[in-house]
Amino acid sequence: MKIGELSRETGVSVRLLRYYEEQGLLGSERTPGGQRVYGADAPAVVRRIRALLGAGLPTRVIAEVLDCVCGSEAEIEPCLSPLLVAQLDAIDERIHDLQGTRSSLAALVAATEGRELAATRE
Repeated sequence: MKIGELSRETGVSVRLLRYYEEQGLLGSERTPGGQRVYGADAPAVVRRIRALLGAGLPTRVIAEVLDCVCGSEAEIEPCLSPLLVAQLDAIDERIHDLQGTRSSLAALVAATEGRELAATRE
């Protein structure tokens, strides 16, 4: 299957498919003319990559776990659970940090709006 066919079948742009290949997530062979040719399993691999990206995993982690995906797009071998839990913990920490940042910004906005309201009453 050529890259254009894979793109059409998966709905993923050719540029993104090349990126997946650069990141070591997707393999291809080359024709004598230099064109990429993907195996019959490539559409399933792309769907797995998309599912893992959709779960918030960075490509470096996907490269580690992709060979351990079995069955459906998001069915992972149990031995990878600690890695995925660590990723989930990191996301929770970022959410916590963002909530703190949001609260600080909301306080600044409220203080600014309060000063503007007081200035218009003077």
